[in-house]
Amino acid sequence: MGQPRQETAPSARFDVASLRERAGDKAFTRGESYFRDGEVEILSVEPARVLARVAGTEDYRAELKGGGKTFLGHCSCRAFADWGFCKHLVAVGLAANAAGDGEMAESDATSRIRAHLKSRGVDALVDMIVQIAENDVNLFQRLSLAATAFEGSDAVVERKLGKAIDGTIRVRGFVDYSEAGNWASGVDDVLETIEALVPAGRGALALKLVERAIDRIMQALPHVDDSDGEGSDLLGRAAGIHLSAAEQSRPEPVQFAKHLFAREMAEEVACLGGALDTYAAVLGEPGLAAYRAAAERAWRKLPALTPRSREQPANYSQLMEIMDFFAARDGDLDARIALRARDLSTPHSYRRLAEFCLASGRKDLALRYAEEGLWTFEDDDRQDDRLVRFVVDLLLQDGRKADAEAHLWRVFGKDPDLGLYELLCKVGGETVKQRAIRVLEELAAKPLPGVRIARAPNLLVKVLLTEGLFDRAWAIASRFPLARDLEEELARATEKTHPAQVLAMYQRWAEQLANSGDNLGYEKAAELIRRMATLRPAKEHVTYVLEFKVRHGRKRNLMKLLG
Repeated sequence: MGQPRQETAPSARFDVASLRERAGDKAFTRGESYFRDGEVEILSVEPARVLARVAGTEDYRAELKGGGKTFLGHCSCRAFADWGFCKHLVAVGLAANAAGDGEMAESDATSRIRAHLKSRGVDALVDMIVQIAENDVNLFQRLSLAATAFEGSDAVVERKLGKAIDGTIRVRGFVDYSEAGNWASGVDDVLETIEALVPAGRGALALKLVERAIDRIMQALPHVDDSDGEGSDLLGRAAGIHLSAAEQSRPEPVQFAKHLFAREMAEEVACLGGALDTYAAVLGEPGLAAYRAAAERAWRKLPALTPRSREQPANYSQLMEIMDFFAARDGDLDARIALRARDLSTPHSYRRLAEFCLASGRKDLALRYAEEGLWTFEDDDRQDDRLVRFVVDLLLQDGRKADAEAHLWRVFGKDPDLGLYELLCKVGGETVKQRAIRVLEELAAKPLPGVRIARAPNLLVKVLLTEGLFDRAWAIASRFPLARDLEEELARATEKTHPAQVLAMYQRWAEQLANSGDNLGYEKAAELIRRMATLRPAKEHVTYVLEFKVRHGRKRNLMKLLG
């Protein structure tokens, strides 16, 4: 018997079932052992954070943030770096649950250390920290950066911190997953130093330095395994520092607007994107006007996009959003529609335009653009099902059922799918079903040029199964190759009505699986053979099994499964 599952007490800090799910049964069980053996020492307790030391092969730093069913963890062990949520984090969660807030607060080592340090004089603390830093390269670097931020003139600080930014963020070769956290931590220390300049009244300097850091981070990220998304977090923090620095230093608005616009257009990752919303208060009306003028000049240089356009020009979407910001600010709905109507290159762009018109109360215009999109791409293989449904919904709202059905038939005849079939039946009723099936049968038997019907036989069988027309479904299955999952669906649905056809199919699969040469295939073959026993007389099945064993007798693992 297995260990009884722990249940979560009402006052528990972390949900036990969620801990088990995150770690897996094996790691959870080992974490329980660590907890029961008293290997967890709580170091710090905060409302949304528990930090602990867990004794194992060596001592590990384990941290849980959050609570209940929603939490994140980080551990210094190798297993966490390789696989994620580990046994040490389970042990910390269980220890936190067992202790309760009151007991944890009493055993909080960090609180005791704080109280002790507060009783020491400043000089003693300085000596202690310097001594520790001399033996810890990372701490020494962090303290050195913090000290640099307040040494000398802006020029001196810019030179020193600029060198630190370049040296810390630059990568040599590729930074794999195991080292990415250390790299990100070093970058975060640099950003913390830059951030400290803002409350010190050196916002203008912080602005220059954080832009330098952003550029270096974006250069480095392609060479870093950022599976945990730490690069995005760093850029997000840098963007926050940039805004704070701008708010503190209040740069000249017109020049700052031009500078922001240039950066937004140049950045591969628009870290400072959306500047209009974010920096409106800093820019003021003069800055916003300068930003708008720069955007309008750039927008005029871009061509309108048509179905023949191969791709969007660089910054097209960004510029469109900027122009839309100002049009919305002016309350100019016609301008906002015209902006979207400048891109009619895909069915998706037509649908986006039509949806905007409808949301803005321009239903007639929405339907006009949506139908134009369908006609424009009628002979194209890029039809958008959502555009079709959009048009059909509007036409039905206007009582134009025949027009809606006509659109559906045009699309169904060129690119049929189950969703369109169901919509046709919903719009046209019972009489439409047989016509739709005949269309699919014609497409399967004699494809029309330019029609995407490679999946027509599969779709036809799916429809026939939906309608319970099993004889016709098997007739198609005997003429055309079907997807394996559809064959399985057909067989399962018709075991009672068409046992002979199903048996033939199962026997074919069993032979294929027996010849696969792997144990999983053998298991599936044995399962199929057991299923066959329910579809024919026992004597007949015994004869089949004996013959099967003769053919595959050398496959000992398969024979064991057959008994």
